[in-house]
Amino acid sequence: MNLNSTSSIKEKKIRPGRGIGSGKGKTSGRGHKGQKSRRGVAIKSFEGGQMPLYRRLPKRGFNPIKKSNIAIFNIQNIQKFIDANKIKSSDKIDLNLLKKLKLVNKKTQKIKLLGGGELKDKIILEVDFVSKSVKDKLSKNGSTVKIKNI
Repeated sequence: MNLNSTSSIKEKKIRPGRGIGSGKGKTSGRGHKGQKSRRGVAIKSFEGGQMPLYRRLPKRGFNPIKKSNIAIFNIQNIQKFIDANKIKSSDKIDLNLLKKLKLVNKKTQKIKLLGGGELKDKIILEVDFVSKSVKDKLSKNGSTVKIKNI
């Protein structure tokens, strides 16, 4: 038998509520009365009267109940996808195509087209929202844009 091993030495277990001679008798080290003296009580996030962390931190943001996920695209991004052969300029570019090619998140519900950059190719688009600058650029280019009714 190995005497140096700590597993062979067993410390005496404290047995509360076994008389005054044990040192943990009567109230079993829980003080007198009150919520914490009772069985099965754990006061969550109680920090001893100190202002709890969740109240010290400022409230941030707002979560709308009816959140619509709108993907925002500049026309230069569409031109990059055409140049990279991810999208054909002859295809109708709509939400289903962009989801299928994983260019937008699958939770996306609508598309908004913005006028950043230039578009060289003639394309067919079906989107939910369009900025004024895009309408002008696409009409000069000869591209067609169909705006869905919401």
